[in-house]
Amino acid sequence: MMAREGIKVVSRNRKARHDYHIEDRYEAGLVLKGTEIKAIREGRVNLRDGYVRPRDRELWLLDVHIGSYQPAGRYFDHDPLRPRKLLLHRYEIDRLTTEIERSGYTIIPLQLYLKDGLAKVEIALAKGKAKHDKRRTIAERDAKREIERAMRDRRR
Repeated sequence: MMAREGIKVVSRNRKARHDYHIEDRYEAGLVLKGTEIKAIREGRVNLRDGYVRPRDRELWLLDVHIGSYQPAGRYFDHDPLRPRKLLLHRYEIDRLTTEIERSGYTIIPLQLYLKDGLAKVEIALAKGKAKHDKRRTIAERDAKREIERAMRDRRR
């Protein structure tokens, strides 16, 4: 899954666009332990239940599952769900922290990728969708699919 040159997308959070209105996006680095980067390179990542919380003027990625790296064995293995510190500029951290405290936003991971060999996570400032918004999104997607199918059949 090559998006751009030098970038390899490892995992995407597909439910994010279904469950949230995405406002702003940021690229953040990750503080990882030894076997975690190897597991990421193997694609053993699940972002589905992940979220970001501020703690002590830092942002932490929580509930993201990075599976174990099998060749390392159990001795060098890491905790798959451990909190991971995100690396952002101070002004970005301050802006995100004030937004989630003030306006009811949340921060979610959209995708995890390797950029020039370094693990990066794309996070987004997002607001949860109501049930009727989710239904509307599904209806729009289905309508778009039907239109494309009709256009394709008409060209034949």
